[in-house]
Amino acid sequence: MALVSVTEAACEQIKRLLDAEDKIESHALRMKVVGGGCSGLQYQLAFDDQAKEGDTQVESGGVRIVVDEKSALYLMGTTLDYVDSLMESGFKIDNPNAKATCGCGQSFGA
Repeated sequence: MALVSVTEAACEQIKRLLDAEDKIESHALRMKVVGGGCSGLQYQLAFDDQAKEGDTQVESGGVRIVVDEKSALYLMGTTLDYVDSLMESGFKIDNPNAKATCGCGQSFGA
């Protein structure tokens, strides 16, 4: 089982965002889990130009995803997707480890 899977739509959006900031060669998308949110834990997505000791790097569709050691425990088997429809637009995280999620989809309980 892959640590994190990234859909084609998410890869394309990550590339667009990196390209718009002229960071496509130098940065990766960091996926992180931190305390907070209405369900206890929440996701953070940010561009990062440094891999730290203990980080796991995943290459998918031409983009790099970086996950720290602590977050990897919560993200194992997670799929990162991107949707753009009339009802919603943005990154969606499908995490099989989440026991409960809030209505916004940005926080979860494990």
